[in-house]
Amino acid sequence: MERILLVEDDKAISQPLAEYLNREGYQVDTAAGQTDGLRLFGQNSYDLVLLDISLQDGNGFSACLAMKQQKDTPVIFLTASGEEHSVVAGLEMGADDYVAKPFRPRELLSRIRAVTRRNRKKKQELYLGNLYVDMDRGMVSKNGKDLCLSALEYRLFLILLNNRNKVLSRNRLLEEIWDAAGEYVNDNTLTVYIKRLREKVEDDPQNPVVIRTVRGFGYMIGDEGRNLF
Repeated sequence: MERILLVEDDKAISQPLAEYLNREGYQVDTAAGQTDGLRLFGQNSYDLVLLDISLQDGNGFSACLAMKQQKDTPVIFLTASGEEHSVVAGLEMGADDYVAKPFRPRELLSRIRAVTRRNRKKKQELYLGNLYVDMDRGMVSKNGKDLCLSALEYRLFLILLNNRNKVLSRNRLLEEIWDAAGEYVNDNTLTVYIKRLREKVEDDPQNPVVIRTVRGFGYMIGDEGRNLF
């Protein structure tokens, strides 16, 4: 589930917009001003920021600059101003798009999907709570420390990541890791590797929240673990 930070000081806009996006399958956090928005941005990982230019507490331009200095998270400006210089200034600061108020929710949703789709293609990295996955380098770290996954552990983790919110059967996982292992992988081996993987990625391997067991079906990342993304 993709996570959005909405920084908007007008509750008449922020509340119905957050509810709409939640219904569309996004997890939305709201902030009324720059200070609260930067605090949430620093504490969590977001796939997109919706940022109002005119804020009672600070302004969208300075908030965008501060955010871009921390992470290259996509930003869409929400602006009530049709002035060209506001739009140009926002784009020059690194914003990915802008939507002028008043806007139709479906139009904004289309812009959100386009920006997040472009960003997924551009960056092969992912944050899951305190886990960071760099797919280009084949590295997984936790709280900034490399977990040093083996080739088979990484392959198994990547299969689950690439099928987030889907339950993968043990047979499906065995078929996928067989090619990567280059050796015979049986059901017991899969159990061992799931255990090893959980010991590295989970805070409490006995009560996993990243790699969940769906009894009678298999394993998955997502669903109850949606707050990780």
